[in-house]
Amino acid sequence: MKTITFIGNGNMALSIAKGLVDEYKIEVVGRDMEKLNKFEQSLNTKIEKYLMDDFNIEDKTIMFCVKPANVESVGVRLQGMAKVVYSVLAGTSLKKLKDNLNSEAIVRAMPNLAASVGLSMTTLTGDEAYKAQAQELFNSIGNTRWLSSEKELDIATALAGSGPAYLALIAEALADGAVKQGLKRDDAMEIMRGLFGGFGGLIQDIHPALLKDGVMSPGGTTAAGYGALEDGNVRSACMAAIEKAYVKATQL
Repeated sequence: MKTITFIGNGNMALSIAKGLVDEYKIEVVGRDMEKLNKFEQSLNTKIEKYLMDDFNIEDKTIMFCVKPANVESVGVRLQGMAKVVYSVLAGTSLKKLKDNLNSEAIVRAMPNLAASVGLSMTTLTGDEAYKAQAQELFNSIGNTRWLSSEKELDIATALAGSGPAYLALIAEALADGAVKQGLKRDDAMEIMRGLFGGFGGLIQDIHPALLKDGVMSPGGTTAAGYGALEDGNVRSACMAAIEKAYVKATQL
C-alpha cells in the first residue's frame, strides 16, 4: 500500500484523508499532538503521527495542507527532498512553493470538501511528468480535471473549491422558502436533499439551459419562481461570487 504524508491537519486535509484512507497508508505531520490524535479519531483508523520539528520528507509523496500564510515557516522546518508535493493551498503559486519546499516535482491541486465522501471535483496543474499520477491519486476522491495554467486553476478554485459553500447557501435558502410557505422543517430538509441528489445526476449529461427549459413550462409554477430569481439578480450574484473568489485567490 502506497503512503501519503499529510503536512497539516486541518479540515481540507481531513476531507482528503477520509477519501484516501481505504487505498493509501496515511501519515500526518502537525504542530500539536492532541490535534493529530483528533485527526486519527475522525479517520477511525490507525495512522502515523509526527510533530513538525525537523520532519524528514526525503523521497516522500506529500499532501501539503497548511495555511497559505505559513508556507515559509513550515518549509524551513522540513528536511530532505520530497519525491512530489501536492499542494492544496488556494492561490499559492508554483514558484512560491518551489522557493520554499524541497521537492523533485510540485503539483497544485484544488479539491473540495466532497472529497470526504469520494465526490470531490479536483482541478490540477503543475509538473506534467506527474499528470497521470496526480489524476490517479485524486480520482480516488472523485473526479479530476488537469488545467494548462495556474490562472485557470485559480478560476477553478473559485468555482469548484468554493462552490460547496455557495450551493449550501442556495440549499438552505430553498428549504427556508418552503418552511416560510408552511412546510415542516424536517420535510423541507429531506426534500431539498433529494432535490440536490437527483440534480447532481442530471447535470452530468444535460446542459443547464436545456435542463431549465425542460422543467419550465409556459406560465407554470417554475416560470413564476424562476422570474423571482431573476428579479433578485441571482445569476449576476453567482457570476460576481466567482469573480470575487478568483481575485481573492490571486491575492493570497
